[in-house]
Amino acid sequence: MEITFLGTSSAVHSFERNHPAIVLKAFGEVMLFDCGEATQKQLIFAKVSPMKISKIFITHYHGDHILGLPGLLQSMNFRGRDTKLTIYGPKGLHKLQEAIFSLGYCKIEFPIEFIEIGSEIVEKTEEYVITSQNVNHYVPCLAYSIEELKKPRFQRQKAIELGVPVGPDFGKLHNGEEVEVDGKIIKPEQVLGPPRKGRKITYSGDTTPCDEMISLARDSTLLIHESTYITEDKEKAEENFHSTSTDAALVAKKSNSEKLILTHISTRYQNTDQLLKEAQEIFKNTEIAKDLKKIEL
Repeated sequence: MEITFLGTSSAVHSFERNHPAIVLKAFGEVMLFDCGEATQKQLIFAKVSPMKISKIFITHYHGDHILGLPGLLQSMNFRGRDTKLTIYGPKGLHKLQEAIFSLGYCKIEFPIEFIEIGSEIVEKTEEYVITSQNVNHYVPCLAYSIEELKKPRFQRQKAIELGVPVGPDFGKLHNGEEVEVDGKIIKPEQVLGPPRKGRKITYSGDTTPCDEMISLARDSTLLIHESTYITEDKEKAEENFHSTSTDAALVAKKSNSEKLILTHISTRYQNTDQLLKEAQEIFKNTEIAKDLKKIEL
């Protein structure tokens, strides 16, 4: 799993920080979370082809999270994309769809599916599950988690001892199917080890600290949480339904996350040392996101 931060600012661009966007390469797919202005240029710098993006997940419809989407879609069309793209977002996504398709002389000929979601399992495959959760912002806003589904370890020697011949039946058992050997049924649980936890990434969107965020982030390998303000500006954070660095650290601690990365940084803080220091006092394994920073899990 490889995460690249394409944009890590909040409502306003800075010289070093673009509007919010994160790209995830995992499970043979490329997924984009939020699409702030100039995201497609950041994709170029990150050497990620927009043509390979299969899914886009929007947290909410403030401009800093969506204004890169019309241009990105039109560029995909100009380049001859013909594969389907799925875009997820909270209630109001179809209004955004109408706005994009009516913006200028917009012609998009490849298939796009727009899906409005709430707090639910968005997609589940044999390899992963993506969950969305309503969080506490002053407009409808979602957070997302992406969790790897790992199969229990196959106990080869135990299968051989039970008389299972080496070959296709091993794969069937590992996939949860029963097999018959000399008239005897061998069940998967007889040859599989205990459940194994896969890697989990949680992305907050814009939110105040809330129980819903803690629940979604439970046992995350990596929590990416907005940290718009320092603790001194807690009143501004509450007024604007955002989080401070301390808030984000408490969410990481309460959710038993392994690592925290702070993003959505206000441009008022040219130096982010205080943000980092405040968070690390509560949750030591904390870093500050920077544009084009890559993380591998």
